[in-house]
Amino acid sequence: MKNLILFDHKTREALLPLTFYRPISEIRVGIITIREKWEKILGLQASHLTQDYLSRKYPLLIEQNNLFIAGNALPTPDLVRQIKSLKPKEGLLHKDQLIAANIPGLLFPQSQEIPLNELKLTEIGEVRTINRPADIFLQNEDQIKADFDLLTQGRTSQPVPESTGVIGKHPIFIEEGAVVWATSINTTDGPAYIGKNALIMEGTVLRGPVAFCESAVAKMGAKIYKGTTIGPWSKVGGEISNSVFFGYSNKGHDGYLGNSVIAEWCNFGAGSSNSNLKNNYSPVKVWSYVENDYIQTHLIFHGLIMGDHSKCSINSMFNTGTVVGVHANVATGHFPPKFIPSFSWNVGDQTTTYELPKAIQTAQKVMARRGIELSEIEHSLMEHIFRLTTSYRKPFEYRDLY
Repeated sequence: MKNLILFDHKTREALLPLTFYRPISEIRVGIITIREKWEKILGLQASHLTQDYLSRKYPLLIEQNNLFIAGNALPTPDLVRQIKSLKPKEGLLHKDQLIAANIPGLLFPQSQEIPLNELKLTEIGEVRTINRPADIFLQNEDQIKADFDLLTQGRTSQPVPESTGVIGKHPIFIEEGAVVWATSINTTDGPAYIGKNALIMEGTVLRGPVAFCESAVAKMGAKIYKGTTIGPWSKVGGEISNSVFFGYSNKGHDGYLGNSVIAEWCNFGAGSSNSNLKNNYSPVKVWSYVENDYIQTHLIFHGLIMGDHSKCSINSMFNTGTVVGVHANVATGHFPPKFIPSFSWNVGDQTTTYELPKAIQTAQKVMARRGIELSEIEHSLMEHIFRLTTSYRKPFEYRDLY
């Protein structure tokens, strides 16, 4: 049996701030994470080849027979077939990017760099990959459909309650323990997946393809449009369209969120909304950690990208294509900048550093509400990321001194 390893590469930086706290393969797109897709399809448990500072939480396991797969590659039947057919010392390339390789343990160096020169590489055709944050919401609709088939094949759903109205012919799957009260579900364009112990409160309107993961909650009267995934233990309300919540994040009140990606442990104040379309309908520019500047996405619709542990106050407004780092707080009363640095405290017109001890204290309180303790490893990750993001806070740190 082969040993599955999911590896990061240069696209990881382009996926920041979503990858500050995780390897690429831990990104949720569709119903489950990229890692979970590969594990379920291949019947293997994965380890990670990732950044040094992440390796304590996501360790690498090398064995005699190792199957390396790019952490940003999404499985398709054709790609799975090609990967399964790889012989030792063979690999697959797509546009000069390594997608997969069969590497014997004796061939893998102590430097933990994939030995490309030792491999027989074959260029392959189209591969679905996640290369920038927008790819997550752009591919989420199709990934919900693919994951729905993967997770529900050969299984029987809990019955749809009589109080819930259904339109459309695509399937609905309700996991054990889920509660669905007086809901309207439209499956004309795709399926609806309701995870284990999820709660869909009365008056909620769902339009598939849509997914609520384990213990996710839709509050009364929520309007959830197609292409939306609400990750585990997240709580949502208001209007949400084509957006992904990784997990443990809350937007529990009225307000609009569209074409957006929200990482873990985020919170939106009541009435908060984002813009996902410019008034002149021109393509949206967003902040890139690779170019250290705003870049053209060539997308007309692009909403909010928010990193882990970031939060905003009531009635917050986010402009089209805003990027928020990790552990940022926004309470401005107007549109904040389109790039908000990590560990920044944005109140009114003033921006200051969110000092690490206070950020740690808040994270401990927030996670404790879900019965999760901030581990020593998570503590060290916060310290490292705080130092890693210092340069983005320099402009206002310098200003605060004078």
